Amino acid sequence: MDWLQVVVLALIQGLTEFLPISSSAHLILPSQLLGWPDQGLAFDVGVHVGSLLAVMLYFRHEIVSLLTGWLNSLRGRQSAEGTLAWLVILATIPAVVLGVMLSDIIKEYGRSILVIAGTTLIFGALLWWADSRRTEARQLEGIGWKDAMIIGLSQAVAMIPGTSRSGITITAALMLGFSRQAAARFSFLMSIPVIAGAGLLLGLDLADTGTQGQWQMIGAGLVLSAISAWTCIHLFLKALDRIGMMPFVIYRMLLGLVLLAVYFAG
Repeated sequence: MDWLQVVVLALIQGLTEFLPISSSAHLILPSQLLGWPDQGLAFDVGVHVGSLLAVMLYFRHEIVSLLTGWLNSLRGRQSAEGTLAWLVILATIPAVVLGVMLSDIIKEYGRSILVIAGTTLIFGALLWWADSRRTEARQLEGIGWKDAMIIGLSQAVAMIPGTSRSGITITAALMLGFSRQAAARFSFLMSIPVIAGAGLLLGLDLADTGTQGQWQMIGAGLVLSAISAWTCIHLFLKALDRIGMMPFVIYRMLLGLVLLAVYFAG
């Protein structure tokens, strides 16, 4: 890689991981439009770690509360924080199970531009529908195990490139009647074990294959990914109630059309 590729890919990872616009749809564009080579497993691990550090830092107080509540629940002392921690774990299970079962199929058939363009458009339209019909009647404190399972199943669908993990989980939560803020916060909390798991799998692959990566570039990618992801989370939550989902829906529609144009242009 050169330094331009490092900066662009790290910023793409950090900015798109938590916005409902699909990181996979964006990560495919540089290679298709600019002919960039694959960045390698070591760099993938680095930018995933950066995104993980960002979301953990931003929600550090919530994480401490959830972890404390979860440990207390193991001792028989129940609390709202402990219940929410168990629900985050429950919502993570479908993605883990289906990820193990379907990863090879997704790698073989799911990474074409046509598939990514289709999912970008379809799930963008679904996000618009869910946001336009939202009731804002429920807050995060009112989430139950059925809600967590439904949102968790939707997260598993995000294995298909172009879906957007944050986009589909926010969509599911909005359809269940949660407020935008509650939907986004639960989606971000769910991302912590998922990103950690993805980073672990990449790390295991890296350990098996070995690497001769350029460690300065990997470190820079980690830092840039972390900074851009933290900034993205902060601005997204701050502006969410004011701007809603429509800007992201419009962006997804345009991105999907660009991907279709790239595909049919060969």
